[in-house]
Amino acid sequence: MNVPSIPDVTLPASDHRRLERLARVAAGQGDVDARFLLNEINRAEIVPDRAARLDSIVTMGSWVTFWINWGFPRETRQLVYPEDYTSERTQIPVMSPLGAALVGLKVGTEIPFFTAGRTNVVRIERVSRAGPDDVVRALFSNPVVRGEKLFDDDDPGPSAA
Repeated sequence: MNVPSIPDVTLPASDHRRLERLARVAAGQGDVDARFLLNEINRAEIVPDRAARLDSIVTMGSWVTFWINWGFPRETRQLVYPEDYTSERTQIPVMSPLGAALVGLKVGTEIPFFTAGRTNVVRIERVSRAGPDDVVRALFSNPVVRGEKLFDDDDPGPSAA
């Protein structure tokens, strides 16, 4: 397997400050994943929190669609701080090997990371600030087309005759 070159890392200022504190404490306690995260943080370009280009960058709280080693199915999960981690199926803690690898990457880039005794490569396919629940809510909200709602909010809908 070809190992890709190391891509650029971009972080919003607020993520940078919080991640650096978190990684420094854990790295000081010997956490190998925290050392990797700290290395990524130290080489990151720091941008304002509202920079437009962050829309295509994996930031804390964003939902990221990715592939690992091109043979596993594509996954979409949310990158979270350790204290916000509640679901292995839908979230990735930033202090994990995969979480540390994802943070700050741009759509279309890939990076090697080490876990379970082997080197893997993750490729970023898509980044979104909206989660699956937000998408479902948007589908069921009353859409507006050219300034007019498609459905009358006062209409109770169909009724039995």
